[in-house]
Amino acid sequence: MEPISGYARDGFLSSLRGAVTPRAALLVLGVLLLQWAFIASYVGALHRAEPHRIPLAVVAPEEMAGQLVNELDGLPGNPVHVEHTATDEADGLRRVQHREVDGALIVDGGGTQDTLLVATGGGTSTAEALAQVLQSVQAGQNRTLEIRDVAPASAGDARGLSSFFLVVGWVVGGYLCGAVLAISHGSRAATVPRALFRLGALAVYSLLGGLGGAVIVGPVLDALPGRVVSLALLGALVVFATGALTLAFQALFGIVGIGLTLLVVVILGNPSAGGAIGTALLPAFWRGISSVMIPGAGTWGARSIAYFDGHALTHPLVVLGIWAVAAVVVTLLASLFGGRRRWRDEMPYRTVSDGGFLGIKPWTQ
Repeated sequence: MEPISGYARDGFLSSLRGAVTPRAALLVLGVLLLQWAFIASYVGALHRAEPHRIPLAVVAPEEMAGQLVNELDGLPGNPVHVEHTATDEADGLRRVQHREVDGALIVDGGGTQDTLLVATGGGTSTAEALAQVLQSVQAGQNRTLEIRDVAPASAGDARGLSSFFLVVGWVVGGYLCGAVLAISHGSRAATVPRALFRLGALAVYSLLGGLGGAVIVGPVLDALPGRVVSLALLGALVVFATGALTLAFQALFGIVGIGLTLLVVVILGNPSAGGAIGTALLPAFWRGISSVMIPGAGTWGARSIAYFDGHALTHPLVVLGIWAVAAVVVTLLASLFGGRRRWRDEMPYRTVSDGGFLGIKPWTQ
């Protein structure tokens, strides 16, 4: 019986090794780590929304302004931060509509009825949190507060989330397109021409993906106001930056690059984007990385186009441009040097001329 038992055991181990190779086991372990990171990142970012230094402008009579600013900036937990003392209501309105601040408090020096200007198009959660903080402050001073939404989210844009989900769709599309292109002929782009063709295909896909997303959320679903062309171009940049990043990681690390792109763009980028919960309500880590990540820049840019006449677009466009250009450069460099190494592996000898005679030598000589 022992030989049979040993044979069965060896057969089982052989079958196991054939079904789950050491490489596959390492990849599965990597997937498990990504799964844990996904849970930790999303729950860590979104489970406790607390306002932190929400940018605010204050319009108040000169004799009241200084004390009010000190009081607001000194609130426990620093829920708001007065970034501007506006000269009048029109100045406060302009700062909100230009996305310099998330709200403007207009203080009535001759009465007890004040006004808070907010913009739910920039994110309902932030506007609500700001209103709650200031209503509490005003109640303690026996004053009342009127909330005026100067850039409201459209009727089809529930809680201002459409911009965020639009960007998530663009990001997922860019990620999947980059992954498909990267593994279509091996897990690494071994030559520069192949990398250029992949980048060209990604560029075409990005234009179509950006346009399709803008049309769906605009004319088709009426979720975001007009400006289809501007949204489409922003979307093309989001898709291309994400896809190019996937190609870059693939060129550097092979199939592991898929997981790295997922980590950077989806696991870290999406919960920090300020979509479901405004950036100012996120914990410090996610709040700190929001504006430099592809989803965060894309969400801010989409909301600026839809509700703020394109104001405050420079920073997100620069961020997306840096991601795209850096990814292209890395892809091409990795393909260049990786292609040379592969060519030398396949052709280990080189032709040389010595005294008029041709010969061959190893590349190492």
